[in-house]
Amino acid sequence: MSRARIFLEMIKFEHTVFALPFAYTGMFLAAGRWPDWGVILWVTVALTAARTLAMAMNRIADAAYDARNPRTAGRALPRGLLDSTSVVIAVVLSFAVFELAAWRLNTFVFALSVPALVFLLGYHYTKRFSWTSHWVLGFTDGIATAGGWAAVRGTLDAPVYVLWFAVTCWIAGFDLIYACQDVEVDRREGLCSVPARFGVGTALWLARVSHVLAAGALLVLGLMMDLSWPYWIGVVATAALLAYENALVKEEDLSELGYAFFNVNAYVSVSMLAGTLGALYA
Repeated sequence: MSRARIFLEMIKFEHTVFALPFAYTGMFLAAGRWPDWGVILWVTVALTAARTLAMAMNRIADAAYDARNPRTAGRALPRGLLDSTSVVIAVVLSFAVFELAAWRLNTFVFALSVPALVFLLGYHYTKRFSWTSHWVLGFTDGIATAGGWAAVRGTLDAPVYVLWFAVTCWIAGFDLIYACQDVEVDRREGLCSVPARFGVGTALWLARVSHVLAAGALLVLGLMMDLSWPYWIGVVATAALLAYENALVKEEDLSELGYAFFNVNAYVSVSMLAGTLGALYA
């Protein structure tokens, strides 16, 4: 149990809350009502397994970098609290559970799982050669919305691409903010990030632009699907939270970065899910 707790802490299992609400949002919008409980179950299993797979792979891929970064040197692999073989086993098991869940949903989702795995396993390496890695991460997390939608309809339709774009911009925005704390380490290690390449000020400006685009995409989605007033309350709440998040972090003062990342973003995804559910039953 101790090793299990260490593993869950290492992959920040509680941050699954960032991904699941938007997957559920895609699922509920596709259904237009409360979906079958079996769909909800397997979407939850698939998304949890996918995130566990991605985060475990991330810790393996970045172990050497983490060991040389004072902020991350205390993670389980650099400290030897877990060995890489154990984490590889977790990756394999998560892969198996993810594929099982995708297969149980429908054949389209099962087919979609193949390109999804390319991003889940590969996005960790983009920071080695491209500062666009923030948006690659956002796109990868946005696959959750596509999976939720496809789990219900067995297709990908225009509205889910708009939602996917919104999630891409939202995740990229807060990853730009989060990356500001590792500027010197990234430069020393030759890693690519917007803060390391262009400076913290530019990164924070691009985070604001990304979050404006995310809010705009949510606005477009509501109009496309003719959603009722609770959805718009969710959009307003989300826009306000994103504005607050960006106001918390300043180029000369990153002291509130942790709160902006861990707390505010959890509220963002939950507010959109609540607004979507309200719109379906208003």
